[in-house]
Amino acid sequence: MSVTTGLFYAFSAVLLFAAFRVITARNPVHAALYLVLTFFQAALIWMLLKAEFLSIALVLVYVGAVMVLFLFVVMMMDVNVENLRLGFWKHFPLAALVGVVIALEMAAVLMGGFRIVEDPSSAVAAAGSSNTKEIGVLLFTQYLLPLEVAAAILLVAMIAAIALTLRARKDSKYVSPGDQVRVKSRDRMTVVKMAATQAAPAVAVEPADAEKKQ
Repeated sequence: MSVTTGLFYAFSAVLLFAAFRVITARNPVHAALYLVLTFFQAALIWMLLKAEFLSIALVLVYVGAVMVLFLFVVMMMDVNVENLRLGFWKHFPLAALVGVVIALEMAAVLMGGFRIVEDPSSAVAAAGSSNTKEIGVLLFTQYLLPLEVAAAILLVAMIAAIALTLRARKDSKYVSPGDQVRVKSRDRMTVVKMAATQAAPAVAVEPADAEKKQ
């Protein structure tokens, strides 16, 4: 067994363990951290397959951006785990069925790749270019239309997220930045003239109190 094969089995074992803990961890924060570990192990496996660009992109995009956002959201929401466990066994059969269907679909797609015995990096080496260059050529030639469709979908999702977060709320105070810039010094304070003192209201005196005073 070579060193590369040993590292592949080691990274794969850690990846499977971390992926299992993602769905079995009781604490959502711990589940998110296990997912970070899963992404790291997948990036290392990509590195062993000589796909350096995909490995670095997985670390920078998912671990460095997406998972950090997930951690902030999970910690800020303060999810009540006890309430989530109440309906676990109720929805478990449907979730198990969906999981089996997804596993079969992934197996049907990936089984064809397991039959490839030729090293895919040999074609890149023969062309005298890097993986990054070959991916760029494929994206902007053969897969240009799917790339543009994906970019349009992400743009629509980003605009929708901004529109949802900028909705007007009755319990929040908002001042237009344009009004703040155009304001004048004389508009910041208004002097109102008021009387210095006011007459005290008359107090009715009861007869019993009047006799005591006499």
